[in-house]
Amino acid sequence: MTWGPFLPGLDPAERKARLRSLRALVKVMSGSRGADVEFAILRAEISGDDADMLGEAEATFGRLGAIDQRRVLASFASLHSPNLKVIHG
Repeated sequence: MTWGPFLPGLDPAERKARLRSLRALVKVMSGSRGADVEFAILRAEISGDDADMLGEAEATFGRLGAIDQRRVLASFASLHSPNLKVIHG
């Protein structure tokens, strides 16, 4: 487990937030092709820090098609970038 919500040592609330955003991106960007991934991520989100569920979600994401993976990962990285600039209006 080496990226995003699968990083070891994340605060439980941060892990849940990252899992939720990853699940939303999978749903929006891959539709029915990502249904299994979406369900695995939901199970991991509900289970908290259960290593088996997190591992299953990460492995299931790895089986998503390459184009879908790239789209989801690019958006996820952009969303969680520490270099985001906040625009005050």
